[in-house]
Amino acid sequence: MGNPAAGWTPERRKRQSEAIKRWKPWNQSTGPKSPEGKAVVSGNAWTGGEWLKLRQAIKALNQAMREQRGWLG
Repeated sequence: MGNPAAGWTPERRKRQSEAIKRWKPWNQSTGPKSPEGKAVVSGNAWTGGEWLKLRQAIKALNQAMREQRGWLG
């Protein structure tokens, strides 16, 4: 099977956009019900800046630990 996006002409995209606006699937979305599901989606917004800062801090800590291991022989 070829590239599925290859069949999306500008006209088809417009028709699909109009259909989605009619269907309004976001109005039927209820979100998670269980505590487990709520815990999973609570992390969705924890991206970008905070995650990047944590990742950089972990890398710096790992580098410092490697250096100290070298000093200990």
